[in-house]
This record gives sequence, structure tokens and C-alpha cells, in this order.
Amino acid sequence: MAEVTVKRTDQTAFPGTVRSVRADGLPSALSHPRRLKAVAATGLLDTGPEEAFDDLAQMAATLTRSARAFITLVDDRRSFWKSCVGVDATTIEERQKPVRESFCYFLVDLVGEPFIVEDAATDPRTRDHPSVAAMRIGAWAGYPILGPAGEVLGSMCVIDERPRRWEPAELVSLSTMARAVGNEINLRTSLDEAQAALTATRDLARSLQDSLLPPSLRPVPGLDTAAHYAPASGDASVVGDFYDLFHARGPWWTAVMGDVCGKGTDAAKITALARYTLRADAGEHLSPAEVLRRLNAAMLAQRAPRFLTAVHATFRRTEAGAAGRLCLAGHPPALIRRADGRIQQLGRAGSLLGVFPEIEISDVRFRLAPGDLLLLYTGGACEARPDPDAPGRTREMFGEEHLARTLARTTGLDAADTVAKIADVLAGHHDGWASDDTALLALRVPPRP
Repeated sequence: MAEVTVKRTDQTAFPGTVRSVRADGLPSALSHPRRLKAVAATGLLDTGPEEAFDDLAQMAATLTRSARAFITLVDDRRSFWKSCVGVDATTIEERQKPVRESFCYFLVDLVGEPFIVEDAATDPRTRDHPSVAAMRIGAWAGYPILGPAGEVLGSMCVIDERPRRWEPAELVSLSTMARAVGNEINLRTSLDEAQAALTATRDLARSLQDSLLPPSLRPVPGLDTAAHYAPASGDASVVGDFYDLFHARGPWWTAVMGDVCGKGTDAAKITALARYTLRADAGEHLSPAEVLRRLNAAMLAQRAPRFLTAVHATFRRTEAGAAGRLCLAGHPPALIRRADGRIQQLGRAGSLLGVFPEIEISDVRFRLAPGDLLLLYTGGACEARPDPDAPGRTREMFGEEHLARTLARTTGLDAADTVAKIADVLAGHHDGWASDDTALLALRVPPRP
């Protein structure tokens, strides 16, 4: 497509380029090779509906009180609805339209900024747009879905047939949902190699869980980290535990672990919702309790069929080691192994998530000195027992006291060897039959030379 350069002084979509339009008058950013490559890499164009995306679109429509909501991918010639709420479009052909007939090209040209219209028929940006009448657009609000390098892949948008004022809280919710969609797409892209190893017989729950568990922990400057995950024995295709470790903002990092009640696809959906919400909100709120309250509200808004326990820690490196705050929501207390071998419980008991609108949870401050280690874990690490159907098995349950004693015997070990030792002890206790999923996440301040 030929381009006609238009001089503009605002930011450009790609560093080192000049903002311009194509010969058809649409933004040339639509045709940028890097953006198109990122869109193609999602593997979502011309694919059918998926519950993971439909749930997020439905949540966006509900939270913004909108009749229609869309998750849209945009290449250089068309917009494709990966999800559409409030529109009867079932076939691939019905879920796409020429890019000129979509508002999404505004977002591609806005370098990651939202596009908000309160009265499409009178707004000078949209009053002559062909879709205003054809799609009965009164008001339109959209946030970009961003690729791993900031490329605009498409939009999360909502539409009302009548003009309206978008409330700030509604726009915040829509922005959060757009980030959640971007996180899901980028996680899928980064896990292509891992997902290729999955067999075709594994169902959605297992695929979703594998896409949400990080294949390797992102290095935290100045800290030694390690994680371990083992599914319950039996039907390993349905799981409910998750963990994550990611940069929040500035010097702050976030570690989180959760355990969804039950198994199956419903549990996997809650795992996905929790992961999306925590990642979206942790960078804006450094209080773990506030982030978990927002997750509780999101679960209630989604009418989640399962409840969730979680532990959330936000921390930063200090000259003396590390410092942060931790919150428990119905979850077992975290454990600190001091450099001298002492074991301390960390966290104040709090309400589980997804049941009541008002919950009692609170932050607890903690500090780690050189040689200290913080351990987060799920129920499989403190409720392990042998197979009850195995003959001659009378061994007691591996409880929190056993876990604390095991952790004390790892004094001096780094994070990786610590979680490996605990996993070996658990496997020996239940002889390879795990009654529950088990997740372990360890953060250690290396000892001074």
C-alpha cells in the first residue's frame, strides 16, 4: 500500500518513523511490518471463540454497563472479532470487517492511548465514519491490546447505542480488561514451545494452566529464586494452583500464589481471572491487601463458581537485604527460614476470596536479611498423605509442622536446592501419590561473602 507522508509533531507508533497515512487515507501504522508480524504471531486470526476471551469480554460489558463488547485483532486490511458480546456473529466471515469500517484504526494510530467517544454522531473524529449508522454506535470506548514490544494488536472496546458519558471507574475497568487480554496473548506466544509438547488429548483446563504458570521465573536483581509445581495424582489435566513472580513498578516486585477450590474447567477459569487481575493491578497498588480486595470484587462481578485462597507479597531489595508486605486471603501462612535455621510464620489470617463482598485481610511487613529465605506454598505441601487405597498405609498427614521441620533442615541451601529438597520429602511421604496440587515458591537473599 502506497503511503503519503503527513507532517505531525506528536509521538509516532514506532521510534524513528514519521507519522503518515496510506494512499487510502488510513494510518500507515496499520501496515508496519513489525506490528503485522506481532499480530500474526498471536495465532488468533481466523480462529473461533474461546471461553478465556469470551469471559473477559462479558466482564467488560458488565462492568461498563454496555450492550456490546469486543476483543478485536487488526491487521492491515481488516478487523477480526476474537470475541463479541451482544452481536450474533458465529462464523469466521461474520466476525470480521474491512478495517476502514472499524474504529480500531484510531487506536493503532494513537500509540497505545485509549480512544473514547461519548457521542459518535457529533464527535468530529467519528461523525463521518461509515460504522456510526451501520452499527448503531452512540458511544464507543476502547483500549489497545498491546504486544510484547508495545505493538498495538487490536482493541478491547465497548459500545452503547445511545450517547453517554463514560464513568472513570468504567474506563479503569476497561483498561484492566485490555491489559488482561494482552497478558493472556503474550503469555500464550511466549509459551509456544512449551505448549507444543502438550498432547492433543489434554483439555482446556490443562492448557490454560500451563499457559498461566511461568515456564521459568524472571530473575529478580539481588535475589535467589526458585519454584516447583506438581499436579495431583490421577486426572492431571485439571488443576487449580498457580504462582507468579513479576516486576510491579520501580524497585518493587510481586510474588503471588493461589489455590482455587475444586478441579476442572471452572477452577481453571478462576485461575485465569486471578492471574489476569493480579498482574493488571499489582503495578498500580503496592498494598497486597488492596490488590486482593480488587480480585475479590472481580470474582464477585464475574459470579465465580469457585472460591480462592491466595498469598500476595510485594517487596524490594534494600541495602540490608529485602523488605516488603505480605497478605493472606484464606491461605496458609508463609514461612521464613532465617540464616541461623530458625523458622518463623508470616502473615495474618484473612478471608478467602470470591464469597463475600466485605473481606477482612491486612498487610504484614517483613524483612529478609542476608541468608534468609521466604517460602510460599499451597495445600499440597501441608496436607500431603499416602494413597488411602494403598494396602497397609497408615502414615499420618504431612502437616504444617512437618513442613516447618523440613524447611529447617534445608538451612544453608539456596532457593533451588531448598524447593527440590522439600519436593523430595513430600514425594517420599506420599510414595508418589499426590492428594493435591503442590506449588512452592522460594525467595532468598544471598548471604554476604
